[in-house]
Amino acid sequence: MKTPKFGQRQIADRKPSTRASCDLYSRARLVNTGTNHGNTKCTMRERITFVHGAEDAFDPKQLQIQHDFFHIKSLKAAREDRVTASLYELPQELWRALKQCHELHVRWVSERPFPSIVPFVSTTSPGLHISFTPIKDRSADLLCPLLLKVFGGRPKCTIPEDTFTGLPVLSERFASSAAYQYYELLPSLKELVTYIQQKVCADNVLCKGRADALNQAEYVDIDYDTISQSLVISAFWHSNATTGSWDEQIDNQGGSVKIEVGVLANEKATRPEELSLGGFLAVLGEDIKLNPTLFSFPSRHHLSPPTSGTNYSTAFIQPIGLHPTLRLTLPPSTTPPAPDCALHSYLTLPSSLFPDRYQLSSQNLLASNNLHSIRSLSGETDLEAPNWAVSAWGSALLLELAPPKTRSAQWHADIPLHLRYLLPTNGGSTNTSIPWPIIFWACSSDEGTKMNTNPFDRVNLGYDGLFGPRTMYYHLQPTNAGQQLVEDLKVPVLDMNEAKVKWVEAGTVVVVLLGFLWVCWTLGRVVAKDFGWEKGTGRRKKD
Repeated sequence: MKTPKFGQRQIADRKPSTRASCDLYSRARLVNTGTNHGNTKCTMRERITFVHGAEDAFDPKQLQIQHDFFHIKSLKAAREDRVTASLYELPQELWRALKQCHELHVRWVSERPFPSIVPFVSTTSPGLHISFTPIKDRSADLLCPLLLKVFGGRPKCTIPEDTFTGLPVLSERFASSAAYQYYELLPSLKELVTYIQQKVCADNVLCKGRADALNQAEYVDIDYDTISQSLVISAFWHSNATTGSWDEQIDNQGGSVKIEVGVLANEKATRPEELSLGGFLAVLGEDIKLNPTLFSFPSRHHLSPPTSGTNYSTAFIQPIGLHPTLRLTLPPSTTPPAPDCALHSYLTLPSSLFPDRYQLSSQNLLASNNLHSIRSLSGETDLEAPNWAVSAWGSALLLELAPPKTRSAQWHADIPLHLRYLLPTNGGSTNTSIPWPIIFWACSSDEGTKMNTNPFDRVNLGYDGLFGPRTMYYHLQPTNAGQQLVEDLKVPVLDMNEAKVKWVEAGTVVVVLLGFLWVCWTLGRVVAKDFGWEKGTGRRKKD
C-alpha cells in the first residue's frame, strides 16, 4: 500500500461519496420497492430510528401519531438520530472551513463500553477520529482552528500539513476513503455541545435539549462532502441513559424540518450478507397513521457469531517499562465465519507510543506472539524522535492475527510497542493513555453486493479504507467489566525536582569537560608524535 504525501492524492481520481444528503430510509426502500419516496432536493431533514431487541416487550400501542406529533411511551430500544443540513444553513465560520475540504468525516466514540445491537454494530477505537481530503491547490488553514474550537482537547492540531497523516490506499483511482487522518483521545463532547447550543440553537430550548443529549451518546458521526453540499450529524444511544426507556413527544417544528421516525426490530435475513428490519415508519406532517414496513439490505458490518468469538479484552503485560507489550485476550472459539476470513486488529496509537516495523517483520517474533503479519502501518514511525519533536498525531497499525491451531482455553496475541521520551515532570513520572484496539474478521462478499444500499451504513472508520469496497466485517465486542476502554500507562521521565536536577546538570558539565580535555590530550600526543618532538626537551628530533 502507498501512503500519499500531503496534497498528493487527486480528488478527480476519487469516487463520489456514497452518502447522500437526503437519505432517510430511502436507499433500502428504493431497492425493495423500486419507487422514489420524496424529493431529492431538500433542506434540513431528520431521521430518528428506534431498534428494540427481541427480549424487549413491545406493543404498537406505545406509539401514537397525530399528524405533526409522534408520541412514544416507555419504549426500551437503541436510538439513532441523523440530521441533514445544507451547507448554507450552518454558521458562517463553519461553512467557510468546510468549503476548504473536498470531504470531512468525524467519528467520536465514547470510552464507556456499550453493547451493540444490529444494525449499529460498526465501531472504532474510543476517541476523536477525523479524516479529510483537501480541495486540490487550496489551503485548509481554517480546519484546525475550527476543530479546536468545536471539540477542545489538546492543541495538537496546528495545521493539517504537519498534524494529519496520510492514509494508505489500495488503489489511487478507486480509493474509497479520505486521504488524511487525525486522532486524539477525547473523553467527552462537552465542547461540541456548548458550540451547538451557542452557535446553532440560539434561543431554541428544544434544540439546546437535543444538543445536551449528545453528552450521553455512545458515538457521534459528522460527515460533509462537496458533492452533496450537506452536513450530516448522526448520534447513537444504546438506551436512555437516565430511565432506560424513551418517553417523549417528537414534533416537526411547524414543518421547518422534515422528520421521519422508525420503530424497528431485527428480522431473520434470507442471505448471510444481509440484515432485515421490520416495524413501523411515519413521516411527520404527511402520515396520519403508522406504516408497517419490512426491508432487507446488504451490510458490511455484522456481529461476530458465537463460533467465531464474540468478545475480547486488552491489557499491558506487567511490568510495563519503556517497551510495553499490549496483550489481546480472545476466547477459544475463534473459528472463521467463512473459509476466506482473516482475524485482524486495528490499533490507533498516540504519538507517545509507536510500533517498530522492523521488529514486527520478524517471522519468529510474529509466530511466538500469535501474530501473522503487518497489513498496514501509517503515521509517525520515527524510532528515535522524542515525543516533543513529533508534530503528527501518532500512528495507525493494522495487524492480522494468527489464532493457534489447538486451543481449549483463552489465547493471547501480544503486540510489542515502544514509548517515546516524554517531557520531564516534578516527581519523575507522567501518564499516557492508549485506546483499546478493535478486533474483527474481514471476509469477502459476492461480486454483485451493493453495500451502499444500507441506510445505516458507516464508512471512513480508518480501517475500512484498507480493504476492498465489498469486504464484510464481523466485529468482536470489548469486555471490561464496566471500566473505560482506555489503558493508562505510568511512564518514568526526568525528575525536575530542583536538587536532583542540579546534580544532573553539574555531573553533565563535569563529564563533558573531562571528555573535552581527554580529546585534547589525545590529539596533542598524536601531533607531537607526527612532528617528532623529543620527549621532555621541547626540541624537534633530527632526521
